[in-house]
Amino acid sequence: MRIKIIPPLVMLLFGGVMYLVTRILPFGQFDFFGRKELAAFLLGLAILMMFLALFQFKRIKTTTNPIDLTKTSALVVQGIFKYSRNPMYLAMLLVLLAFGLRLGNAFNILVASGFVYYMNHFQIKFEEQALEKQFGKQYRVYKKNTRRWF
Repeated sequence: MRIKIIPPLVMLLFGGVMYLVTRILPFGQFDFFGRKELAAFLLGLAILMMFLALFQFKRIKTTTNPIDLTKTSALVVQGIFKYSRNPMYLAMLLVLLAFGLRLGNAFNILVASGFVYYMNHFQIKFEEQALEKQFGKQYRVYKKNTRRWF
C-alpha cells in the first residue's frame, strides 16, 4: 500500500473533526484553571519538537517527505530521534491536544486517539517497513532501543 495523504493534512482533518465535535455535541464541555495556558504550553512544545526534528533532517541532508521514502539517504537516530522514532508525528499529536484543550470538549481526546490509531496503522507501519528494508539491522536496533511515540 502506498501512502497518499501527507501527515500535516491528516492532522488538519482531525483538527476539523475536533472543531465539529465541539460545535455539534451539546455536552462534553469542560474548563479548568490553566486550561488555556496548558494548551499554549503544548503548542509551544510541539513547535519546538518539530523545529528540532526538521533541523536534524536538514543537517544530515535527508528527506522529510513521508510519501516517497525512496529518497531517504540516512537514518536519523540522534538528538530528539533518540527519544522518539516519530517526533514530528508526536508534535502533530501535541498540536491536536492543544487544540482540543482550547476548544474545551472532552470528546476531542477520542479524536486525538483516532489520530494516533490512523498514524500507527496507515502511516508509521509503512514507513517502518520501508526503513527496515532500506537500513536493515541498523533500523531494527534503533526500533528496539527507541519507542515509537515517546
